[in-house]
This record gives sequence, structure tokens and C-alpha cells, in this order.
Amino acid sequence: MRRLDILRLLLPAIMLAAAGSAMGQVTLSGSVQSDVLIPQDDEKIGTEHYDDKVLTNTYVDLKLGSKYVDAGGRFEFLQYPLPGYEPDLKGWGVPHFYVKGHYKNVELTLGDYYEQFGSGFILRTYEERSLGIDNALRGARLAYKPVEGISLKALTGKQRRYWHHNDALVSGVDVEVGLEQFIKSLEANDTRISLGGSWVNKHEDNKDDVFFVDATHKLNLPKFVNAWDARINLTHKGFSILAEYAQKSQDPSFDNYYHYGKGNVAMLSASYSQKGMSFLLQAKRSENMAFRSRRSMTGTSSFINHLPPFTHDQTYALPAQYPYATQFDGEWAFQAEAGYTFKKGTALGGKYGTKVKANFSHVRGLDEGELKNPVIEGSLMGSDGHKSSFFKMGETYYQDIDVQIDKRFTRDFSLVFMYMNQRYNMTVVEGHGGMITSNILVADGKYKFSPSLTLRCELQYQFCKGDRGDWAFGLAELSWAPHWMFTVSDMWNCGETKIHYYQALVTYSLKSHRIQAGYGRTDAGYNCSGGVCRWVPATRGFTLSYNYTF
Repeated sequence: MRRLDILRLLLPAIMLAAAGSAMGQVTLSGSVQSDVLIPQDDEKIGTEHYDDKVLTNTYVDLKLGSKYVDAGGRFEFLQYPLPGYEPDLKGWGVPHFYVKGHYKNVELTLGDYYEQFGSGFILRTYEERSLGIDNALRGARLAYKPVEGISLKALTGKQRRYWHHNDALVSGVDVEVGLEQFIKSLEANDTRISLGGSWVNKHEDNKDDVFFVDATHKLNLPKFVNAWDARINLTHKGFSILAEYAQKSQDPSFDNYYHYGKGNVAMLSASYSQKGMSFLLQAKRSENMAFRSRRSMTGTSSFINHLPPFTHDQTYALPAQYPYATQFDGEWAFQAEAGYTFKKGTALGGKYGTKVKANFSHVRGLDEGELKNPVIEGSLMGSDGHKSSFFKMGETYYQDIDVQIDKRFTRDFSLVFMYMNQRYNMTVVEGHGGMITSNILVADGKYKFSPSLTLRCELQYQFCKGDRGDWAFGLAELSWAPHWMFTVSDMWNCGETKIHYYQALVTYSLKSHRIQAGYGRTDAGYNCSGGVCRWVPATRGFTLSYNYTF
């Protein structure tokens, strides 16, 4: 199969090169990414034992482009994968390849492709290597713009799951219309109104999925699951508002304990931005919106759609200790962000100005409500799910409030100060642990000794009630432009375990090449991106990373 995949990749590439050479318009681009760990056993932090001496995730992307045709593919070597990925990730070969033709306002892709309709509520295929996600569709995708202001998309294909593809056929269409192209008064007033609508169908044969509620009742699983999405986006100068609603038909699956309730999600988002000031307000209610191309699947794979978490992606180590994962059975999520810059020369702005940013995120469960039409009293399987009141909410799943101040004191010295209060329902997200409450302080200072030499230091402390107690973190990073960076850090559990998780890294960059070598420990925990998480076990050992783009 791998040889066949390689031939499928090489054939269109050779055809493209031959055609492009005649026109003299072929371009070659790509990238190489390789992350390596040489693991060591460490009983103190609870590392797993690995028989393989070297673990690596390596990717090589190649793209050929010409005036009318593009082609590309990706080679992946994951035979000895890094810790924490699902077992099915293991393997090597060319799992991703495509040929794309484009002429004027038409584009046709054959092979593997990524796509998102609207906010992704009913369709989002993407790659996120840190999570082990690549849920590309293999099939055909057509994009067409008949006139300015109208965009049409149609697609069909089977979804990748590591080194195989799920049997279900996923098909969909999407339409977007920009009214300002047809109502000239809107454009004259710097106003844009976009209307969008999408439909996605999953055809999954149920012959291999036979589930019994009890001795006399067998589930009748639908072969077709339909989902639709409607949205409107209004922008006027610096103001923008987005309203979106999506619904999914009956879709019994492992995620919802095989009940027949319909799924839905509603979102309202408003933002405003001008020089020196911005704000964002958004709310989302979702219920039973796990949508996979294989109903019996678990873990992070096989999702057709994506629900954004409405929580801030933290970049500092201790605020990111307890990241929130979107709960697909249902939740209310709220987020508010505000930013303001005090101008230079004012009392709070000082000589260089001061930036202040505040964020509030709050996520709660839904009111469980009455169980509708249960086959067995109290059992979700085979029922129509819970009858939940739309506005009534359940327990708190997650909350954070943080304030960040970015201040330059001199031409060479600046400081970022952050305070964060966090509540994390570990029982809901991880299945144990209760409510974790934290207060976190962060100070991030940067001093420039010369145009090429900069030192950045971080000090963080987390007052934590629950789990393993308090944490402290320190980091020093010396940048010697344009090539070198030296980093040392230590994350210390000064609560229950008293364990230090230290790191030392050296990074060298030259043009498009970047190589990083290091040694240290990492704590066990969740790695999250966009509300999707995977568990990463504790590790100790030597690391090596190489990145190259061309």
C-alpha cells in the first residue's frame, strides 16, 4: 500500500513537471520537520519505559506549482512516535497527496485536502501535529466563484484516520454571498454583510455496528446523518458581529452513549477594534454536537467538525497547567476580552505607552433535564436524550479571569505582568480530582544589552488549591541575533511532590534552517489546541528538533 501511495504521488508530480517545464513555470517548495526524543527512565516523575532508544515524529512536505496545476504530498515517518500519541499513529509512508487544477475562478482538487465551512461547527478538516490530528478528506473538492461576491464549494471524500481511511463517505456544499457587491450603498458606507449556508452529509454503513440495549431491543442506526449551518456576518468600520447556528440530525455514537437526540450549536460574537482599543464579546451554546466519520471511534481522531472552546490560549507555563477541553455533550461558553493602550506622555502611559489587556472566560454545563423516551429507565442508550432547557445552566466547568500589563520602562527594558484567577473542574474534563482553584502571578522581563544581545526572564507562581498544590516556574532566555538562543528553565512543584522539571535548550538558526537541542524533564499533563487535547506522559531525556522551509 505504501508503494502504491508513492506511485500515486509521483505520477501527477511527474506529469506536472513535464507540463510545467514546457511552459518554464514550475516552482518547488516544501518543508522538513523532525522532532526527536532519546528517552530515559525516571521513576521519580513516573516516566514510561520505551524499548526504542530513539523516538521521532518526522514530516517532509513537497509542493510543485505551475500556472494552472499544482501537486503535492507529504512523507511521514512515525514508526517510533513521540510519547502520548494514540497507538494507531505508528507507521510510515505517504498518507497525503493531491493534484489541484485552477483556471480563472474555478479550482478543482483531487486527492487529500482540508476545508472549513463557517466556524467549523459542521465541517473542519485540518492538521495539528502537536495533537496527532490530521483528519483530511480524500476525494474531490470544487470551488467556484461565478461572480464577484459569491463563493460556492462542493466536496466529497473519506476521512483519514492515521494510516487508513474511515469507510463513511462525507459530502457537503457551502455558499457564501457578500451583499456589499450587490448593494453599492453598503460598500459606500464601509459596511459589509456576508451570508453563508452549509450542508454536510455522512453516509456510514451500519452493518458492522450492532448494539443491543437489552435482550429484546437492538439499535437501528441511521445510515445517513445530515447537518446544516447558517450564518450572517456584519462589519462596519471597526465593528463586527457574527451570528451562527448549526443543527445535526440523529447520530447515535460512542460520544453520546448512543442516544437519538438531535444536536445543535448557536453562537453570537461581537468585536470592535480601533487604534489603541479593542474588545470582544461572545457566547456559545452547544448540545450533542460530536460529529465523527466513525460512530464507534474514541480519542481525538475522526471528527468531521470542530467547536471552539471560547477560552484564552495561554502561552505561559503555569497558566497553561490546566487547559480546558470542549465538552461535546453540551455546554454554555462565554468569553470577553478588552485591550487598551495608554498613550505616550500620559500619566499611565509614561514615556513609551502602556498596554493593558483583560480576559474573562466562563464555561458551564447544560441543565440535564428529563430523559426522553428511555428504552430502559435511566439509560441514555436508545433514548431521545435529555430535554434540556435552552437558557438553564448546570455546574461550572471552567473559568478564568486574567489581566496583563505590558510596560516599557526604558529604551532597553520592558516588563509584562500578569495576574490570573482560574477555576478548573478536573472531574468534568479528566474524570477525577474535583474543582481546582488557582491564583497565578507572572512577571516577564526583557533587557536589550545591544542590538544583537537580549535577555528575557520569567518568574511565575501558582497558588493552587487542589490537585498537587502550589507551583513555581523560572526561565532565562538569552538571544544572540541572528543565530543563537540559550534557554534554561525549571518548573517546581512546591506543594505535594517537591519535584523539579528542569529544561536546558540551545537553538541555532541559519536562513531557513532551525535546529534545537536540549535535555530535561517534562511533567505529565494535557497538551491542548483550540479546545482539543491529548494526554502527554511525563518524560526525561535528550531532545532534538530540526525545521527547514524552502
